[in-house]
Amino acid sequence: MISIYTDGACIGNPGPGGWGTVIIEDGVKRRLSGGEDHTTNNRMEMMAAIQGLEAVPEGSQVLLTSDSQYLINTMTKNWKRNANKDLWDRLDKLVQGRWVQWAWVRGHNGHPENEEVDKLATNEAKRR
Repeated sequence: MISIYTDGACIGNPGPGGWGTVIIEDGVKRRLSGGEDHTTNNRMEMMAAIQGLEAVPEGSQVLLTSDSQYLINTMTKNWKRNANKDLWDRLDKLVQGRWVQWAWVRGHNGHPENEEVDKLATNEAKRR
């Protein structure tokens, strides 16, 4: 099982944004991050998940953990997809090739990997 932790951040909404991803596979931790000059927090939350899933091979078993109820509940409880159709389409395609289990964690609550991805995402947003 590969663990992926994700978070997105935005300074203003919309505004400069960043995403952060930590992937733990076979005890090895990889960090990915990036951002956009003008975006929304929800788009950055989704982009973190997309980038994490793109970084692991098709057929992988993945536990993806996020503090975004928007992301987790849309993928697990069929929340309506009124916006960000381009990213939902990308995410759906990535999930089809992998066995993904979704987990929500309360943000800013001392969870080590959630704190780490929050810092990655926030730093990227500040760089824009």
